Amino acid sequence: MLLEGTVHNGSIVLDEFCTLPDGARVEVILKAEPKSTVGDRLLALAGLIDDGPDDLAEQHDHYLHGTPKR
Repeated sequence: MLLEGTVHNGSIVLDEFCTLPDGARVEVILKAEPKSTVGDRLLALAGLIDDGPDDLAEQHDHYLHGTPKR
């Protein structure tokens, strides 16, 4: 029997209702998620900082590493 579902808050929620007997042994196979590109991962971070200094883009080395401002 093949049952499919999705993880929600750490629990597996089956796509279709199914009653399983207590003590039933199950095997869970995690399907691979589509690979994201570096650009996808960076884009997910865009806009997260909305209260940073006005010159953050130009002076990021100063704010990240303490180098003198240019």
